[in-house]
Amino acid sequence: MAGGAKGGKGGIGGSNPKKAPVSRSTKAGITFPVGRIQRYLRKGRYADRIGAGAAVYLTAVLEYLVSEIVELSGNAAQDNKKKRIIPRHIQLAVRNDEELNRLFKDVTIASGGVLPNIHSSLIPPKKNKKGQVYASTVTTNEEDELGVYADANQY
Repeated sequence: MAGGAKGGKGGIGGSNPKKAPVSRSTKAGITFPVGRIQRYLRKGRYADRIGAGAAVYLTAVLEYLVSEIVELSGNAAQDNKKKRIIPRHIQLAVRNDEELNRLFKDVTIASGGVLPNIHSSLIPPKKNKKGQVYASTVTTNEEDELGVYADANQY
């Protein structure tokens, strides 16, 4: 085998060029920094010992939550014909999603406002063409007498 590569780990001439370092974020296939989260876990003294996979798992969970919130907030911004996400859009996105609302139940988003909501008792009753009022508390016997229907979806 003259001039050919031999078996083993080395390349031509037996030299072993140093490989470029690969981050744990790249290995895990996520964008958020695993090393930084690991450092925060150690510095925060949440536990005496922290496993190698703990930071990777926590980073993946944080990235998923952020992507979910940004996607829903972007949809809320598009609904309001805006291109930039503001705290109001984040508030609308979080409060309209059942699971995120449960997660953020005790969180106040600054400049987020509140969800638009009008109590049903404050809304004036609807009238039909004849000027009669739809009554939601009318029983079926009274409906026949008055000509009023409790279910407005019949129209």
